[in-house]
Amino acid sequence: MRFLLKLFVQNQNDKPKPHIDIQEHLVAVTKHKMIKAVTLLICLLVQSSLFAQDNLSALIPFPNKIVQKDMQRKFTIAEGTYIELSSDSLSFEAEYLQKMLRERMGVTLSIKKGPAKNGKAIKLEITPSIKGREHYVLNISDRGISVTGATRGAVFYGITTLDQILLGDIINTKQRRVSALLIEDQPRIASRMLMLDPARHFLPIDDVKLFVAQMAKYKYNVLQLHLTDDQGWRIEIKKYPMLTDIGARRNPKGGMKGPDNGFYTQEQLRDLVRYAADRNVEIIPEIDIPGHTSAIIAAYPQLGCKHTDTLTKVIGKNMNLMLCASNDAVYEMYKNIIGELAAVFPSKQIHLGGDESVIEENWAKCDRCQSLKKRLNYEKDSSLMNYFFGKMLSFVREEGKLPLLWCELDNIRLPASKYLFSYPKDATLISWRNDLTPKCIELTRQSGNPLILAPGEFTYFDYPQYTNDLPEENNWGMPITTLKKVYAFDPGYGLSEQDQAHIVGVCGTLWGEAIKDINRAFYMTYPRALALAEAGWTNMEHRSWDSFRDRMYSNLSYLLKAGVSFRVPFELAQKEGNRDGVAHGLFENIGHMIGATAKTGTDLLNALMEPVYVASEVNPVEEAEKRREKKRENLDQSQGIGR
Repeated sequence: MRFLLKLFVQNQNDKPKPHIDIQEHLVAVTKHKMIKAVTLLICLLVQSSLFAQDNLSALIPFPNKIVQKDMQRKFTIAEGTYIELSSDSLSFEAEYLQKMLRERMGVTLSIKKGPAKNGKAIKLEITPSIKGREHYVLNISDRGISVTGATRGAVFYGITTLDQILLGDIINTKQRRVSALLIEDQPRIASRMLMLDPARHFLPIDDVKLFVAQMAKYKYNVLQLHLTDDQGWRIEIKKYPMLTDIGARRNPKGGMKGPDNGFYTQEQLRDLVRYAADRNVEIIPEIDIPGHTSAIIAAYPQLGCKHTDTLTKVIGKNMNLMLCASNDAVYEMYKNIIGELAAVFPSKQIHLGGDESVIEENWAKCDRCQSLKKRLNYEKDSSLMNYFFGKMLSFVREEGKLPLLWCELDNIRLPASKYLFSYPKDATLISWRNDLTPKCIELTRQSGNPLILAPGEFTYFDYPQYTNDLPEENNWGMPITTLKKVYAFDPGYGLSEQDQAHIVGVCGTLWGEAIKDINRAFYMTYPRALALAEAGWTNMEHRSWDSFRDRMYSNLSYLLKAGVSFRVPFELAQKEGNRDGVAHGLFENIGHMIGATAKTGTDLLNALMEPVYVASEVNPVEEAEKRREKKRENLDQSQGIGR
């Protein structure tokens, strides 16, 4: 109580202080502060709505070609408007558009195949003459809307762009109007990927579908599923049931719906593949070898090196185990596994890992592997990777697939000069280790390997987004990867078109050691995935951090409404309050309203926490004393006592 008294009267002058009715005073102060807080919230909401409420204000990723037409000419969706599709192959896209318009505008349009005689239409059409698999044209006029592309995926992207136009231009959207506009757009980078890691912590199939649905809205077209690791084997292999009987159950007390236990049946994964394909998302499976294999070795101990036979295999514990390079049973088993994997996933690629193999603790100490090394005339233990992957990749090719591998160099940090082993030219490599991506770009350009970029310093979404932010577990001193840093990522690294031509993808990775459910996965992914989406799609000349930030706010509002967890990037307002005078003016104006000088978000917070004795018509202490005096007078009068 003494603290409250001190807080409330600290700015008063030295005149004798009146007796204070604390309860009444607290009520007065609380009301005053509530008015200030509500005023601030309203101003923030109004200001956010004034950033750029137009048909471009929510476009992420930003299109590469936009032609603004006469903004006064608008297409009105009225009675008789319908969705016209050129073929039955666009049925999903038409239904997706129908649902989107119902959510945005509160109207349900009928779907018709082929041109109708009457009414204005939103036309969906596949046009093979358009070059580029994901090249779409969105044309809005006062007579109608058309979305055309060479493929279903291109048409789907035209619809997602239309969705964001309605999201941003909310005033027209509420009146069921769409401003005239022409967008002709296609991506800078062919593969725009996100990676989930249900091997570490299992994610139920419906949660993975939810993740796919959101990433598709931002034109990601590949989901890499990391299905096996030391912590679990998450895919049903019918020929080897112990892989999931043992490898998918690391917690004896837990259920089979995660986070420790669980696996996907092949039918569940086929359903996921179909669900993703409708949204132009390809699912690429990853089964990591020859390291990260404790789960499979726990189920089938004979697959490890001979000297590890006596070790107790604990699923979930990083034991640095590897498959034995000299064991024929390893290759026979993986030939069958890859065969079943290829039958489930129609993707042209299968990811076989190849990273972080602790060769010195396994093959270097294995008598059988050392005999194989001698027989092959290898000088280095790491050269056995050539033999190992020579066999494994042949199984991938037999299934009509191409291999993906993590790019490993002769050192895990600079300086590094060459590959750890010889990668075949049909293998697409993925760079990942911090600061080694420029070297990977150089080496893959020389060797002719396609390259996907997942540099840890830009695209590792399991890294913290801000100081002292999550993850709270398995944080080994991770570098901070802020939203702004992700947006600064240039997939071409400033190289000439020729020198970056072999870069075919970007990937945001979400390693799952500390990600135990889909809400945490979303929190770590967004809003950074919005920044990476634009880095992968939009040419550098059309990118702007200031523009992206303003376009982001409407999308965060959408994610909130959709129930998607994300980290609020509050630091943008604090650190960049002077940008273009917008936030600066906002803070200053609100500060004036509450009687304080505010230049930044921190200033505003401090102002809200200060005592209420600012310039105003009403001083709550004086008001409380007046009410107390009035009560005393009433009491005196009732008792017949004069002053």
